[in-house]
Amino acid sequence: MQQAIDQYTAEINAFSPASADELETFRIKFLGTKGIIKDLFEQFKTVGPEEKRTFGKVLNQFKQLAEAKYLELQEKFKSEIENPKSEIDLTLPGDGFQTGSRHPLSLVRNEIIDIFKRLGFVVAEGPEIEDDWHNFSALNFPEEHPARDMQDTFFIKKNNGKDDIALRTHTSSVQVRMMENGKPPFRAIMPGRVYRNEAISARAHCFFHQVEGLYVDENVSFADLKQTLYHFVQELYGEGTKVRFRPSYFPFTEPSAEMDVSCTICKGAGCNMCKYSGWVEILGCGMVDPNVLENCGIDSTKYTGFAFGMGIERIANLKYVIRDLRLFSENDVRFLNQFQSEII
Repeated sequence: MQQAIDQYTAEINAFSPASADELETFRIKFLGTKGIIKDLFEQFKTVGPEEKRTFGKVLNQFKQLAEAKYLELQEKFKSEIENPKSEIDLTLPGDGFQTGSRHPLSLVRNEIIDIFKRLGFVVAEGPEIEDDWHNFSALNFPEEHPARDMQDTFFIKKNNGKDDIALRTHTSSVQVRMMENGKPPFRAIMPGRVYRNEAISARAHCFFHQVEGLYVDENVSFADLKQTLYHFVQELYGEGTKVRFRPSYFPFTEPSAEMDVSCTICKGAGCNMCKYSGWVEILGCGMVDPNVLENCGIDSTKYTGFAFGMGIERIANLKYVIRDLRLFSENDVRFLNQFQSEII
């Protein structure tokens, strides 16, 4: 045994590996579970009692020598062990990567904002969780109005009174906050997400996105409203797009109207997108009801204004011929990749 230890000691002292792989071979040979040191300790069990003391000391010193040598060399090759080199074939093509793209709703939202900014409108935002006053009462919604019913509104806290808290059903609540906290003139648009308690289908969703607009000043007329929206349509869909206004009703505007544009898909000939009428309704609008102005602390005898609101999904449907609203929120990469060329 002594002769073997002397031989292995000389081998350890002379060992000078060129790589981490050689060092690992050394560890397995001497310190592994089936290595030389393990074998020597097994042989030590057969040594006579009078020799155990001498050989035990020699064997422990040999083990300490092997461990110290390994630790010393391990520090030297530490970086190589932690970051092993891999053979790289430089003839292989590089790894491809996908570039991102804007969501179609973001593209349409930004385009709408840019058009109205050029007309002097600023962007205003507000909370998505609103109280009854800002979401309904200040906007002239009667107590019995169906929009207050649970079938249309996601109520968070409902006390059948002014303490009702709900997810906003429109961004008109931002208009109320703006008029309460400032003084005319106001010229702003309010983009944002809104919520309605509706069944999800290809034509409806429980949440969607709106852009509403408000202009309040002295001597604002319905003619100003019509010309503003006519300019918006020409900028968005191109010159020659026809526009028509139909009488309608909204609690917060009087008179009220819905605005249609000639179908940009069939050019007015009739298709399933326009239900073969040649027209597509894209927004509601009207003159701000004097009660709404008074509710917000604005003198309705001095100031008038107009308001409008549109669904961004509806605009995007017509612009990109998308027939299923659910595609906007499913995050299907195959759908989103179609808008790579639309990055701006």
